[in-house]
This record gives sequence, structure tokens and C-alpha cells, in this order.
Amino acid sequence: MASKKYFLLAGLFSLLSTTAALGQTTNSMANTNGSSYDYLDTAYIPASRMDQQRSFLNNQYIFPAKPRDMWVLGVNGGLYMVNGNVNSLPGWSAGINLRKSLGYVFSLRLGYNYGEAKGMNVQLSNQYGNLPAPLSAEYSAQGTGFVNNYEMKSHNISMDVLISLNNIMFHKSESKLNFYGIVGYDLLLYHTTINQLAPGGGIYNYDGINFGQGRKAIKSALKSLLTGSYSTDALFQHRTPNLNQVPPKWSPRNSLDLGAGVAYKVSPRVSLSLEEKFTMAFDAYINGAPLNEEGSKIYGQDIPYYTSIGVNFALGNAAKRVQPLWWMNPLDYAYTELNAPRHMKIPTPVLPDADGDGVTDQFDRCPNTPAGVQVDVHGCPLDTDGDGVPDYKDKQLITPTYCQPVDADGVGKCPDPACCKNIQPACNLGYMPSITFRDRSVTIVRDQDPMLDNVASQMKQNPNCKVVVTGHAEASKASEQLSWDRVNAVITYLTEKEGISGDRLIFVYSGEPGDTKSVDFRAATASDNGPNTVPPPHPNLMRRK
Repeated sequence: MASKKYFLLAGLFSLLSTTAALGQTTNSMANTNGSSYDYLDTAYIPASRMDQQRSFLNNQYIFPAKPRDMWVLGVNGGLYMVNGNVNSLPGWSAGINLRKSLGYVFSLRLGYNYGEAKGMNVQLSNQYGNLPAPLSAEYSAQGTGFVNNYEMKSHNISMDVLISLNNIMFHKSESKLNFYGIVGYDLLLYHTTINQLAPGGGIYNYDGINFGQGRKAIKSALKSLLTGSYSTDALFQHRTPNLNQVPPKWSPRNSLDLGAGVAYKVSPRVSLSLEEKFTMAFDAYINGAPLNEEGSKIYGQDIPYYTSIGVNFALGNAAKRVQPLWWMNPLDYAYTELNAPRHMKIPTPVLPDADGDGVTDQFDRCPNTPAGVQVDVHGCPLDTDGDGVPDYKDKQLITPTYCQPVDADGVGKCPDPACCKNIQPACNLGYMPSITFRDRSVTIVRDQDPMLDNVASQMKQNPNCKVVVTGHAEASKASEQLSWDRVNAVITYLTEKEGISGDRLIFVYSGEPGDTKSVDFRAATASDNGPNTVPPPHPNLMRRK
């Protein structure tokens, strides 16, 4: 019978494993950001842990508080048998339990089960000490031996710790299968009876049974013979004094629970479980036969065990409680935050510009340009006439091609023709960066100052040049006024802090496409004759900071 039971158990495990392989999930109760729950939502946090959650939200503590999770109510039923020196027959047990997590790995479960187990050997025994005194004397006088059998009824009240074994995962959010171990305390109340009296009175006579035949035939013959009931109280072990020989209705035993199980999540609220649990009562009298066939008493040899299938229901408001923690991966929060940060403080990137020419080191082909020198988009000093001498060293800024090559001062080797005298340099402003504003602010942040300094430097080196200061706006009054405020802030900075004449700046706050968060600069052309200040389009919407 035991081999059939283990075969059935293996089949059920295989069925659950196959179902889980076909039904992996990223999380049945997952939040929209991919995590098991919204770890920034304080609705899941009990008052006792709210201080930690506030510290976490304020970036004063790196761990979010443990969320409030659901209770689980379970019902179960299955095979109930006793491992001992009497062969077990199929018994049954059923019960109910209530489970609550202590954390992601440990949970506590209170349970109650009622069960009935039976057993019968298929060989004769001469250990009459396994029988109560009257029967022992009768079978001993008969001299033919007897067959050990029993029926045991029990109540089990247990408090178990369940240890989840596979919910800490590095490569997926969760699995529909949860494997766990079981250890705990069990108060076992049992009462064992035996069937050794024939219906018509007297003891059984086993002379008519051929115990040399096969087990199946022996069982069939015993079934035909043992037609009485389990009406005789079996021997019991005295644990307290003054019990005399009166069998108690229920014998209490403090016991140790050991076992293992696996649960399969059917839905966010419902799961199935398959368990094997052993009750270590350390009592050789549970099956009514404390003596082995050598006449020795082996204490603790009778171990009730329970193979069960359970249905479990998660209880609680999903708006305030997450799923039971043993279904959740405690690494889920960290992986979600790394993939899509919602809480981490990410500093504003600052790109280095060692020579301060407005071109970051990553793209600067001339990283050691002297301060204040006008550069091109590659960070190299301007060379207007292309003679190989940068403008800031060139004593002859415009050298005709036919007068080149030039000397170290940029002066050509031919006399100046009349056509080339008093030539004024063209307006050749180089690359000028854009100024970026944060959100809906009109304040120029400190890290934008070097860029404005670069614009001012170029304008000072090109006193004949004007610059168009351009903001960008969407088709709304608020956006137009915001663009005006930002252009006005930039022009005010250049005129008041950098000393640039306002006549050299042209104010444009709308009408040109571009990034609405930025203010751009470009050299003015002959057609650009706009004013350096214009009235605000919507004064009532002006922003001060």
C-alpha cells in the first residue's frame, strides 16, 4: 500500500510541476510598473512600520517598509497512515488551517485535523503481550497465534513554521510553484482499538488460513474472517501516574511536526497545495502493538503521517494588502528600481569642459584653448582666413590666399595691395550653445553660467556682430509668456552681468520651431533688425522664478 501511495504522490508532484512550467507569470498581482506592488504606496504599510516608509520616501533610509499582506485560510484532506510494526491500511484525515507570513521566507500556520488510520499484518504473531490481559490469556491458551490489527482515531492541533525555499529568485519575478519545509508543534490526541473478538463471541481462530500463500490471498481470507468490530481498547502507554488500567478516551501526546510541501497558484486569491507531514509522537502504542516480533519494545517507532491535498484562499482587501509574502520575490523592488527608477536620486549630468570654451572635453579637439578665445564647433580656435594661424594670434586677420603661406604672426609674404587695406573683418561668430531651463522655471541655473559666458566672450571679440536670442513657444498663452520670460532672463544676464550692449541683442520669443525648454543663440543677418526688448505678451501670466 505504501508503494502505491508514493507512486500517487510522485504523479501529483509531476502534474503540478508541468502545470507550473506552462504557466510561469511575471506576477499575478503585479503593479503597472512590473513589480509585485507599488512600493511607494503607503496604503500597503501598517502604522507600526510607517516611520520606516517615510524615511525611505525621503531618501533617509534605503529599504522600503515591509508591506501588509493577506491571511490565507486553507482546507485539506487526504491519506492518513501510521508507520510502525503493523502494516498500514488506507486511512483518511481532513482539516482546516490559517496561515500568516512572518516574512518572505517564514510563515506561521495554525491547524486542526481529524483523522482515522487502520492497519493489519498478514502474518501470525506470538507476542501476546501486545494484547490486553483477557485476550492475551485466551490467545496464549489457544496457542495458534493472532494477527495484529488496529483502528486509530485522532485529533491534531498544530502550530507549524513553514519555510519557503524558492521565492528568492535572481532571474524572474516569481514562479507559480512554491516549495516549502514544515517544522512545528503538534498536540496529538489519539484513541486506538483492535478487532480481536468474533461477532458471535470469543476470539478468532486463524487455523483455517494458509499463511504460506500470497499477501493478496491472505488479506482476502483475513477480511472474510475478521468480521467483528474494533471494539477492544488497545494497550496504551501510561504517561501520568494513577491511571490504573482504565484506558483514557484520548491519549495526549506532545509531538514534533516535520514535513514538506509544494503550492501552486491558480489565481491571485486561490492556490492548491500538496503536503507530506510526519508527526513524531515518540510513542510505540499508537498502533496498539508496542512489541516487535522479537519481544522488544521500540519506543517512538509509530509515526503517523499525512499526505494531503489542500485548497487555500487569500483573505483581505487587495487595496491595502499585498499577496502573501511567500509568493513574492524580495528582490523584485530592487530590480524594478534599477530597470525603471522611480525613487532613486539621479544627479544632473555635468559634462566636463576643462578649458571652458563651451565645447565639452568629449568632443573638444583642442582641449587646451586659452581662456576667452573664440572657438569653432570642434573646440578649436577660429582661423578666419584659413592661414593656419588662429585669429587670437593672427596679426593679419584677413590674409589673401595669394599672400600665403604666412609667418608665425599670420602675416603674408606679399605687400598689401590697395584692395586689401582697411578691410573690416566679417561677423564670424562660432558655435554658441543653447541655454536649458528646468520644467516651467525661468531661473538660469548655475551650471548654465559658463555657456552664457562663452556667448558673451564671442560677442566681445566680434564687436560688430549682433546676436538673435530665440525662445520657442507652443500655441498657448501660458507657453508664449513662459518663452518671453526665459528670453528676457537671458538678455538681462548678458547686459547686466556680462556688460553686453542691449543694442546688439535681438529679442525673439515665438514663431520659430524648437525645444520649448531652451533659449538659442545665432548670429544676426542683415535681415534681422528686431528690438532688444519687447513688451510681455500676457503680463498676468508672468513668472518670477
